[in-house]
This record gives sequence, C-alpha cells and structure tokens, in this order.
Amino acid sequence: MTVLLAGCGDLGTEAGLRFAALGHRVVGWRRSPTKLPAAIEGAAADLGSTDLPPVPADTTAVVIAVAADSPTEEAYRSAYVRGVANVLDALDRDKVTPERVIFVSSTAVYGDAGGGWVDENTPPEPGGFSGRVLLEAEGLLQARLSGSRTAGVSLRLGGIYGPGRTRLIDQVKAGSAVVPEDVRYTNRIHRDDAAAAIVHLAGKAAAPGPVCIGVDNEPADLGSVLRFLAAQLGLPSPRVGDAGPARGGNKRCRNELLRSTGFTFAFPTFREGYRDVMAGNGVRHP
Repeated sequence: MTVLLAGCGDLGTEAGLRFAALGHRVVGWRRSPTKLPAAIEGAAADLGSTDLPPVPADTTAVVIAVAADSPTEEAYRSAYVRGVANVLDALDRDKVTPERVIFVSSTAVYGDAGGGWVDENTPPEPGGFSGRVLLEAEGLLQARLSGSRTAGVSLRLGGIYGPGRTRLIDQVKAGSAVVPEDVRYTNRIHRDDAAAAIVHLAGKAAAPGPVCIGVDNEPADLGSVLRFLAAQLGLPSPRVGDAGPARGGNKRCRNELLRSTGFTFAFPTFREGYRDVMAGNGVRHP
C-alpha cells in the first residue's frame, strides 16, 4: 500500500512511521520535507497552494493532517478548507483514485453540550470559527467524493496530548492551573493512539462511516485531571476558582464507533497516558 500524508507535523509523522513499520510506502508532503525521518519520502508542499507535487499513481490511502499557522479564521480556512480542496484537486489532476481519504478533524465541531454525551449521530453545533471551518472542510470532502469509489472519513479527534504536548502538566508545575468551580468535561487522546487510529482506519476493508470520533475511553472532569497530575508530581492540588471559558465546550464524546472497528487503545484513559508522558517516553516530531 502506498500512503500519501498531506501534512506531516507531529501527528502525521508519527502515523507515517507506523505505516512504514507495516511495510507500506509512505510519501509525506510538508513545507520542510528535510525534517522528515528517512522512512517517509518527503516532498515540499504547501497545502494552501494549488501547486502541489505529483501524487504517486499507486496511492491507496490519503491522510490530510494539517494545522493552521495561527488561531485566526483565515488561517483555519487556508489550512483546512483550501487544504482539503487542493489535495482533492491534485488527485483529480493526476487521475489517482485512492480507496480512502482520511481528514483529521476535531470534536470542536460539536461545540458545547452542557456536559451531555455526543456521538457521530449528534448534529454538530460549533460554537466558534474553528469548529465551523472544520465542519465546512468535512462537508467539502464528502461532497467532492460523492459518487466515487473513494471513501472519505473525517476523524474527529479530541484534545491531543503526548510527548512535547504538556500544557496541563506545565500549568500544574507552574502553579497556574485552576480547577473549575463547576464540573467541566474534557475529551482527549494520546498522540500515539491518534496516529494508531489513523493507520487502523486507513487499513480497514470498509470505512466506518463519513465521520468517526477519536477520543479515549473516559471523558474526564478537568478538575480530576489536574488533581491527578498534581498528585503524580508530588505537588499541592491546584486551587479552585474561575478557570475561564471551557476550551472546546463542555461535552462527553463517545468512542464506541471507533472501538467497534476493532481498535484498541494503548492509553485508554488520561491516567495511563499522562503517566507515560511524565516518564519521558516518546518524542515530539519536528
């Protein structure tokens, strides 16, 4: 199998290494391809540009894993909407029809659910421009692939943590972490599990559907996570107070669809995952 990674940051690179370890040819598009490990064939590409490199003729899976350059609506639109459109245009240009295109999206498309449960059948109600733009990119993917033999899957990931992604740990260490006064659910996934889910879904004989939620097994109250980290670090429990607006909205995301495909988590909850991070395991790819 030849896999095209349209976007090779930390997550895309980790997925690429896993594809390569399975014996697949992996081609990675990114602005600075010299930073990619030898197992990934790098090609210079800006997904916001219409001038993209040739697509390998035998490509069977495409993974679109991009990140916005800045937290602005225009940057999000350039990365996600134009990025998806340009990758699909390149497939059309080179007359390549992969079996699957996986777009890495986010649970931000759901907005706030007041702490309630959401799944793939929950109507998205994004609360900010990031969720709205991602939802637009998801719709574009499905519209462009409608009627073709290529299945498009939007993998809606929760908050990614892992090697080098230590925002909450750093806050606890600095004494700046604040436990919200109310119960505020968060949804997360370890970087390695997110990469493994991409590889898993790309190799399935049948796509699970147009969207799939990628979060671990336990949506967790933010206060519980912060207190756990403090205990693991041997530090006092963070103070309770005004923690500001909820990042991504207060909701609990179900992962039953992903698990029904046979996927298993290396880090089923934040406890296993953060213990691994604090043990210094893994690296963040440049």
